[in-house]
Amino acid sequence: MSSGLTRFSFLSGGLAFAALPALAATASRTEARTIASKHFIHNKIGLSPDRAISVYLPAGYDTGKQRYPVIYILPNLFDTDTTLFATYGAQAVFDAAITKGLIGEVIIVSADFSTPLGSSLYVNSPVTGNWEDYMVSELVPYIDRTYRTLPAAASRGVAGDRMGGHGAIRFGMKHPDMFGSIYALHPVGTGNGVQIMQGRPNWDLLSQATSLEDVKADIFSQIFTAIYQAHLPNPGKAPLFVDLPAKKVNGELVIDTALTAKLQDGFFLERMIPAYADNLKRLRGFKFDWGRNDGNFDHVYSNQAFAHKLDEFGVAYEAEEYRGSWGERHWGPNGRVMTDVLPFFAQHLAFA
Repeated sequence: MSSGLTRFSFLSGGLAFAALPALAATASRTEARTIASKHFIHNKIGLSPDRAISVYLPAGYDTGKQRYPVIYILPNLFDTDTTLFATYGAQAVFDAAITKGLIGEVIIVSADFSTPLGSSLYVNSPVTGNWEDYMVSELVPYIDRTYRTLPAAASRGVAGDRMGGHGAIRFGMKHPDMFGSIYALHPVGTGNGVQIMQGRPNWDLLSQATSLEDVKADIFSQIFTAIYQAHLPNPGKAPLFVDLPAKKVNGELVIDTALTAKLQDGFFLERMIPAYADNLKRLRGFKFDWGRNDGNFDHVYSNQAFAHKLDEFGVAYEAEEYRGSWGERHWGPNGRVMTDVLPFFAQHLAFA
């Protein structure tokens, strides 16, 4: 693998660096970097193999010699590596949490896992690229080579926001030797909802699409096409490069049994519990939460059921249903990243 610094910037996060020259050497900063990956050369949707990452370095990193634990925060649908900082003011949140003693000094990494339709879903795909391989064999080793990290699972956590929460649980399930603790904010795709999966997309739109742009006319069709590219990929079937698990026949929805079973087995996290329960039991900490007022009740229902399935297999975890909606309480000075996520990692990460 080759890698190089092709972008570099400082994201302010609420601190006016120019007005505080005396603090410039010790203030936190966020670096923008690019990894030249080998895992996207085969993708069918025009993704660049140059993958962007943003890295938060705590105050004093440049003047000290200590090593730090690392938290990887995975983005939601349509977000990139910079969204945490440019939209949610994450740098100021991280600074405040460290200053208040809610967590010790940590390095925090956000990477771009987006695709033209919204998200990679954090899995290997012959259509969108090998995202899991990128994470475990390129991104994490790159961070450990480039920064003063504590390169062990006990000092490495992974968190995620909504679809990123799905990815955080998936990585924790499959790679407890790499990630010792996981926190998923309002994860999606944990299991079946109230409405069937194939009731969401516009099947006429999908069957008539002549490009990926066409499916963006309907948000559910766009999201589910991204899911199909991850879990029902067909590199030879342009323009969507998927096997569709249903179709309309004389106005009636006809569901393909085999493809739907393959989709659910690949996508739903609760289907993975029997195979990976012992891995989850190795974690130092595991928590997920969800807002009970989510406008899509499928997310509430599936997270409740996911918690029960974990109980069935004796997996230790923390779960919380709180008063809130779709991601509204995640960021800001009183958001759950500040009040719950970072204190969780303060308890479960091994610090120097």
